[in-house]
This record gives sequence, C-alpha cells and structure tokens, in this order.
Amino acid sequence: MSLKVLITNVFMDGLTGTVLYVRDLALELQRRGHRPAVYTWKIGKACAELEAAGIPVVTDPRRIGFSPDVVHGHHRLLALGALRHYPGVPILSFCHDHRSPLDRALLEPQVLRHLGVSRLCVNRLIKEGAPVQRTSLLPNFVDLRRFRERPPLPDKPKRALVFSNYACAGTHLPAVAEACRRMGLELDVVGSGVGRESQRPEELLGEYDLVFAKAKAAMEAMAVGTAVVLCDFGGLGPMVTAADFDRLRPLNFGFQALTEPLTPAAVEEQILRYDPDDALRVRDRIRSCAGLEETVGQLVTLYEQVIHEAKTSLFPLSGTDTTRSFQAWRHRRLCFVLSRYHVWRSRISAKQSWLVKRLRKIRYTLMDRGFIG
Repeated sequence: MSLKVLITNVFMDGLTGTVLYVRDLALELQRRGHRPAVYTWKIGKACAELEAAGIPVVTDPRRIGFSPDVVHGHHRLLALGALRHYPGVPILSFCHDHRSPLDRALLEPQVLRHLGVSRLCVNRLIKEGAPVQRTSLLPNFVDLRRFRERPPLPDKPKRALVFSNYACAGTHLPAVAEACRRMGLELDVVGSGVGRESQRPEELLGEYDLVFAKAKAAMEAMAVGTAVVLCDFGGLGPMVTAADFDRLRPLNFGFQALTEPLTPAAVEEQILRYDPDDALRVRDRIRSCAGLEETVGQLVTLYEQVIHEAKTSLFPLSGTDTTRSFQAWRHRRLCFVLSRYHVWRSRISAKQSWLVKRLRKIRYTLMDRGFIG
C-alpha cells in the first residue's frame, strides 16, 4: 500500500542530524513507492536534493498537495502544527534530543506512538507523560548506499578528523587537537562550528583513519570503516569496539556514552586503542543492523499499524471544528512571524547574539504554554 507521509522538522537549512535524517527518510520512502512531504519553518540548501526528487518541502502544511495518511513528527511545535491542520490523522512523535525544549513529549490523542533514538530520549518521553506501552526505542540509521566501505586501515593511524558541528575553540576541539599533536596525527575539523560544513561527508570520511564524533556522525564513520572515538562537547567516550558495540548502540553512541573528562591525556588513551582489525568488525556489525532500508521498513510497519488503529477505534479529536480552525489560523500567523524573525536574525551583528538567544527562549516558552502557536 502506498502511504502519504508528512514529515515535520523545525529547520531544513543546515546539515544537522535531524535534517539529514529527514532527507534520507523521505528519499527512501519515495524509492519504496510512498509519497512523502516535509513541513518545516525554514527552507534552505539542505532541501535541494529533496526538491530535485520532486518531494514537497513547505512552510505551510496545507501546500503539500495531499492529505497525509500519517505524520512522522520531529519537534513538538511542528508536529503540533500538523495536528491542528490535519485532525484525525495519526502521528508518530519522535525525540532526537534528550534536553532540547523542541523535543518535549507531545501528549495529544492523535499521537499513537512515541519513539526515541536513544535510551535517554525514551526515558525523557516517559518522564514527561508518554504512555509506557506506546513508547519505544528506534535507533538511528546509516544510508549504506551513500557511506561505502573504505580500503583497509593502516597499522597505525596517520590522519584524524573531528566531525562535529559543535567543534570549536570553546568546546572539545583543543583537547583533541593537543592529543593528536602529541601522537603525531594530522588533524582536520569539519562542522559548522569552524565554518567548514561538508555537503557530502560520504566522500570525505574514507580519507581518514580515525574520527572523533558522536551519534549519527559516529555511525556514518563506523559504516565507512574508520576507527571511531566517541567525543563531543559533552565529554569523551570510548573507542568503539566490536565487544562494546551492543552496549553503545542503544545509547545512540551519544551523550550517555560520553563519561570521561575532555583532557588531552584521556583522548590519547583512547587513540592508543586503535585496532584496524577491530574497526573492520565494527564496520560489518553496524552495516548488518543499522541500515537505512531496514529502519525505514520498521517505520512503514509502524505507519501501517497506527493508520489501522486510527480507523478501527474511536479516535478522539481535540476541540471543536471552530477551535481547530482558529488554532490552524494562529499557527499560520506564527509561521509568518517566524519567517520574518529569521530574516532579521540573519542581519544582526554577532554582538547582538545574546538578544537572539533570549528571544528564542521566550518564544519557546510562550509556544509551550499555548499562548502562541
């Protein structure tokens, strides 16, 4: 059965984890004969591949060209907007970040499944009120068609890469750089924090023997066959080994695994665990269980389940028709204001960045309490 799937994501203008997740998911759904569309607050260069494939990316959910069968909801506020425009359509609500206010649990009758990409995310959803029986773990994936195996690693690492949008002089970069200097490793950095984003990391990762990353970025490096040390601004984790893989996978190779302090000595200790044969075993392990096709297959099954549940049960709708119309109008006005806000934000100086952060905090608080959006 061909499904019409509306995917929500707060912004689509940068190469962040959820943006790449949406891109890969939408393209794979289309390859399988389904009809995806993306609803976002901000369209950018990250949408080029979707638009080239004929997948709608819109800032108004009414413009996708069809009424969806199911909503794949990233970010509470965007999923809430989809709910208001499509009452009666079931929603799968995802949590990708255990701390962000954007990823708070959406507790509405239309939400028939809550999913987290890590144990921390699942625990957050349950703590915020998501029903335990409808909340589960669905780990991240890697597009194995993009991230192909590199040639065998050398006996000793020569080139290393910090692969993170958060890498900068004020986070984990100095400790990693000093450790690599001591070990005689050539180090490069890729990420928005240093003004060097990569549009095609699948063509880049295979050039390195050792990668410092976390979460989806770490998984992509593993799938290529590089040795990976889990590391980011939250702390230092271990070198990913075949023996530790099953423990780290439910953690999304993320924050819960970053338990060590960010010191050059601690980073050196992990570099010394470099083992090209074990990196090969890790590569084979992640490619066997974390592929995009396998995960999308699970998602399609979930889509079909919630669509069936919505059709065969008394599906409660929130509010009257008049209330929902007003909410939808209010959401459209909010999106217009946000679009103007982002134009203004792009023009202000760096010295005013504190004001942007303050306004963002106020805006999220007002939305979360129902005063706007």
